[in-house]
Amino acid sequence: MDLQYLRRLLKIFDESSAVDLEIEEEGVTLRMSKFSEHQAAFASAPQVIHVPQQMASMPVAMAAPASAPTPAAAPTAAPAATSSDSGKKTHQVCSPIVGTFYRAPAPDADAFVQVGSRVSVGTTLCIVEAMKLMNEIESDAAGTVVKILVENGQPVEYNQPLMLVEVE
Repeated sequence: MDLQYLRRLLKIFDESSAVDLEIEEEGVTLRMSKFSEHQAAFASAPQVIHVPQQMASMPVAMAAPASAPTPAAAPTAAPAATSSDSGKKTHQVCSPIVGTFYRAPAPDADAFVQVGSRVSVGTTLCIVEAMKLMNEIESDAAGTVVKILVENGQPVEYNQPLMLVEVE
């Protein structure tokens, strides 16, 4: 994809009222998304991700995420609560941003939580690194961590489920 073409698309998207845009061209999917207000603290321009359709060796380019639209323009999806086999409700903790998932504050440190860890609202569960910023992801439900859905160091998408917490 031509860099000038990409810059024009970013400028047009940034100036528009559109919240999400996806373009597929030459075997590459270009997806842009503007974040809601509470996520804008981490961002200031459109997010661009090149996702190769066929070849894993294609380069990946990222730009900074977008300025916040009005709250009514971008409703955020609430994390899903489902019932487990034992009849208890489980709550999905989802990533509020695109980045890299880390279970611990440092490579040589213990993980914030393990499967079976009891957590309360506000307990730090993990970190999602975005553009060299370490963003602590806190639990928004009290209960027990029953499943960690992402491997350490794995890239995560916006609103991707990270962990399941069995609600008390």
